[in-house]
Amino acid sequence: MTIETILAKAEQLYTERQILDAIDEMAAEISQQLQDKQPICLSVMIGGLIPTGQLLPRLDFPLELDYIHATRYKKATTGGDLDWIKYPSINLENRTILVIDDILDEGLTLQAIVKYCLEAGAKEVFTAVLVEKELEQRAGLQKADFTGLIVPNRYVFGYGMDYQGQLRYVPGIYAVHGL
Repeated sequence: MTIETILAKAEQLYTERQILDAIDEMAAEISQQLQDKQPICLSVMIGGLIPTGQLLPRLDFPLELDYIHATRYKKATTGGDLDWIKYPSINLENRTILVIDDILDEGLTLQAIVKYCLEAGAKEVFTAVLVEKELEQRAGLQKADFTGLIVPNRYVFGYGMDYQGQLRYVPGIYAVHGL
């Protein structure tokens, strides 16, 4: 099936307006908890790029930005072993870290990133995800500290989340038909 067909048959779960409203709410919650901590915000590549780019301009307090790239999917629709592509350049020792990602699915990648940050000497680590998938139980991190939206246990794409390396740019959140 072509990418165009996947997009045409997909079910829209959230509009861009709904996503931006959720990001506004996340920003308010994050500001309330972290405004005095001068956190390092770590965007999880590649999916965290768009949520981070929308969230950071809404945070009106001092922070630093870096990124981390760890993935289990490598353009597939199911996760495999964690592949560490890039670690942060900023020293995390004695710092508050805010990890920003697109989705909390099984939680294995986020759990590994939180563990890495703590092992690198972070004082505390918070997690923010645009989307949390409804699962009865996760294998890794159970819950993010800040969550924008909840989606059913379906394969979703858009606003940073991909389908086989495509459709991250779509201005909405969609569920793949039949998956």
